Amino acid sequence: MTGSDASPSFRLAYVPGVTPAKWVRIWHERLPEVPLTLVQVSAGEAADALRDGGADAGFLRLPVDRTDLSAIPMYTETSVVVVPKDHLVAAFDEVSVADLTDEIVLHPLDDTLDWAQPPGRPAFERPATTPDAIELVAAGIGLLVVPQSLARLYHRRDLTYRTITGTPQSQVALSWREDRTTDQVEDFIGIVRGRTVNSTRGRRPAEPTTRRPAGKKDQQSGKKAQKDQPAGKGGKAPAGRGGQRRGAGAPKDGGRRGRPRRRS
Repeated sequence: MTGSDASPSFRLAYVPGVTPAKWVRIWHERLPEVPLTLVQVSAGEAADALRDGGADAGFLRLPVDRTDLSAIPMYTETSVVVVPKDHLVAAFDEVSVADLTDEIVLHPLDDTLDWAQPPGRPAFERPATTPDAIELVAAGIGLLVVPQSLARLYHRRDLTYRTITGTPQSQVALSWREDRTTDQVEDFIGIVRGRTVNSTRGRRPAEPTTRRPAGKKDQQSGKKAQKDQPAGKGGKAPAGRGGQRRGAGAPKDGGRRGRPRRRS
C-alpha cells in the first residue's frame, strides 16, 4: 500500500502498561495535520487489531507471529512479584523464582510472560485476566508475577511488589502489518527510532518559503557600494598632502596662494 492510499488519520494501538505519550507528543509536533487516535487493546487482541485493520500500528508485547506482521523491539521490562503488604516477600528488595517454590503463583490466561514452566504451585483455576489475578492476590489466595508496568497500572494500597530474578522478561515492540507499511507508518517508525525531522530516511515536511523583504537587496547593494567608495564626504577624492583637497585652480605644487615674493 502506498502513501496515497493511507487513511487521513493514524490509529495507534497499545496494550495495558505501555505509555505512548512521548511518541504521540512528537507526532503532534511534526504532523499536526494528521490526527492520531489511540486505541487501547488487551494483550490478546493486539495482533488481531493490526491484522483486521483496527489500527495502523501498535505497541504490543512479544512474541508475535511475524508471518504477516513486522515488529521492532523497543525495550525490555523488569519482572516483579505482586504480594500483600504483610507478606514475607515484602521484607526483601529482591527475590528469586526459587523463593516462590512453596507459594501459590497465579497464572492468568492473558499472562504476558512466556513461561516454559510457571514458578511455585498452581492455583486450582487460572484467572481470566491480570486484573482478576490482582484481586485474588489482595484476597490472600496467591502471588502474581508480571511486568513492572502492569504492577504499577493495577496498583492497590494493600499490595506491593518486588523485583524477581530467574523469570522471563516482557519485551515491548512496535508492530504493524507488513503489507500496510504506509507513509504514516514510516513516519511513526522514524519517531520511535529517534530520527530527527531532517533525517534522510524519514519524510520531511514542506519547508515554508521565506521571501526577502522588498528593498532589502537594494539596501545591501547600497551598503556594499558605499563601502567601496573612497573616503571623504559624498564619496569625493581623498584629501591631498596636508589634509587639503586639490581643486580647480589650485597650484600643482600644493603651495599657498598670495603675493609674489620680491626679488632682492
